[in-house]
Amino acid sequence: MIGTKMEAAFNEQIKEELASAYLYLSMAAYFHAQNLDGMAHWMHVQAHEEYEHAMKFFNHIIDRGGQVELAGLEKPKKVWDSPLSAFEEAYQHEQYVTGRINSLYKLAVSEEDYPALGLLQWFVDEQVEEEASVSKIVEQLKMIGNSGSGLIMLDSQLGKREE
Repeated sequence: MIGTKMEAAFNEQIKEELASAYLYLSMAAYFHAQNLDGMAHWMHVQAHEEYEHAMKFFNHIIDRGGQVELAGLEKPKKVWDSPLSAFEEAYQHEQYVTGRINSLYKLAVSEEDYPALGLLQWFVDEQVEEEASVSKIVEQLKMIGNSGSGLIMLDSQLGKREE
């Protein structure tokens, strides 16, 4: 049986993961509007991944006899100044999520919730990958600067991301 504190914290994390999916879906719409379909594809894949993350917490609560309680989501931002600013915001968002995962891990340690620790270790490792992936794109966009051809090349590369 999952404890009350972990159940509440995991329910909040479901909301955060779904909000992440919502944000990335909004970024995908922005990139489509900019005719950057490769970047839009990358964000679609990212949104789907965040939904899967929410479902990991959802299923963990259910499997341990808890009650899932879904909360409302806020409307995400829909316009960014540039592809760079969108990916910088994505990177900042991933850092925020990493902080949340680390806090959940600390809570699981204090609650001696060993099943939660197993789940959360996967997320700790996943966040290293998430931050590295987005950080690399940010750095590439900085190198590209105002080069239209560079932007088109990166867009094409990001469009090859596998789902």
